[in-house]
Amino acid sequence: SSANLPTIGVSGGPMLNGKWRGQDLGSGTGLWQMSEQVRAGTLKLTDFFEAESCMHRSHGHCMTMGTASTMACMVEALGIGLPGNAAYPAVDGRRNVLARNAGRRIVQMVHDDQTIGQVLTREAFENAIKTLAAIGGSTNAVIHLIAIAGRLGVKLSIDDFDRLASELPCLVNLQPSGQYLMEDFCYAGGLAVVMKEIAQHLHCDIVTASGQTVRENFAAAVNYNPQVIKTLADPFKDKAGIAILRGNLAPRGAVNKPSAATPALMQHTGRAVVFKDSDDFHARIDDETLDIDEHCIMVLKNCGPKGYPGMAEVGNMPLPPKVLRKGITDMVRISDARMSGTAYGTVVLHTAPEAADGGPLAVVQDGDLITLGVAARSLHLHVDAAELARRLAAWQRPAPAMASGYWKLYIDHVLQADQGADLDFLVGQRGAAVPKDNH
Repeated sequence: SSANLPTIGVSGGPMLNGKWRGQDLGSGTGLWQMSEQVRAGTLKLTDFFEAESCMHRSHGHCMTMGTASTMACMVEALGIGLPGNAAYPAVDGRRNVLARNAGRRIVQMVHDDQTIGQVLTREAFENAIKTLAAIGGSTNAVIHLIAIAGRLGVKLSIDDFDRLASELPCLVNLQPSGQYLMEDFCYAGGLAVVMKEIAQHLHCDIVTASGQTVRENFAAAVNYNPQVIKTLADPFKDKAGIAILRGNLAPRGAVNKPSAATPALMQHTGRAVVFKDSDDFHARIDDETLDIDEHCIMVLKNCGPKGYPGMAEVGNMPLPPKVLRKGITDMVRISDARMSGTAYGTVVLHTAPEAADGGPLAVVQDGDLITLGVAARSLHLHVDAAELARRLAAWQRPAPAMASGYWKLYIDHVLQADQGADLDFLVGQRGAAVPKDNH
């Protein structure tokens, strides 16, 4: 997108469904579920390893609606992938045909000088945001789409995700939000069926890399399994678009995925149990003396773009064993980190500004009360303004682990999550380089 050249995206494709003891097993999602069963003492470690070996039966990326599957869907929804890119399994012969057709098509795009900027318009990004809601896609797509738009000079913000898609339902019954897997999604008809179902909400007459319009791309789509891909009249989950939360704890926003959250926890007030970073979390979470129960809110700091650095996928913090042994499988968790698209739970992510950049998250203390209100799009720290200001004034920026080299370059220039976590000097389209003689 930075170079504005003719572009077609061809994804590698998902793995075949995992199979273990007569049941489907989703990569990532099943791993999170069973690892917590091991920690709760309800699943033997030998069974866990056996299941893990049955999870990955072929080449390909995670076959849940994780980040890889989500971004493959985004490539198709944006119009820079050919129809079928989202769902064909990696080992399906149709994936090879798709790649060959993409090779043929890109040659024609070069002849026609059809660049990526002509395809990735504001309307294309709006289509992607609405499709993201309908598939119950990964929260990571929020960052990726904003960053891609930034490279093209297209104005896109986290508020667009709420404004455009908060009222849209989730139609796709795939893990981690639902039951099925990407192989089932493919056999049901794939992304074209979803886009056809939500056509009334899309810009259907814009051009795509296929040489056809969005409407022409999905015109022949047929839903072969209404249990996997539901309808607007009978959705899988209502009003399930990405939720953008704001408040004194997240002045520039935070992200929540309602389709993968526990409804009873989406309005919740709890006592904060604070971990200063991921090392602190791993050192203390299994401690039976940790003062925590299922009503608490787990808070993880310094895992954002600058703090980790690199914004690791650690936001879906494993629950403490003493809570898991009660049969509890979810708690409210808040961080400036990301989480795997295969993960689930009532998790608040991408809190901006991050702790390492002086955001209010940096000064949350053990025992503070926090209220999460997803319906109201609010995230509130119950500390009065004067006390919060005092804490922020006393806060000191942590010294970087390295004061030179790429690490320093990254820390100095990385943007916050609400801006796409790109490097500031890479924002904006620069065009293709002009070749020069090197002698």
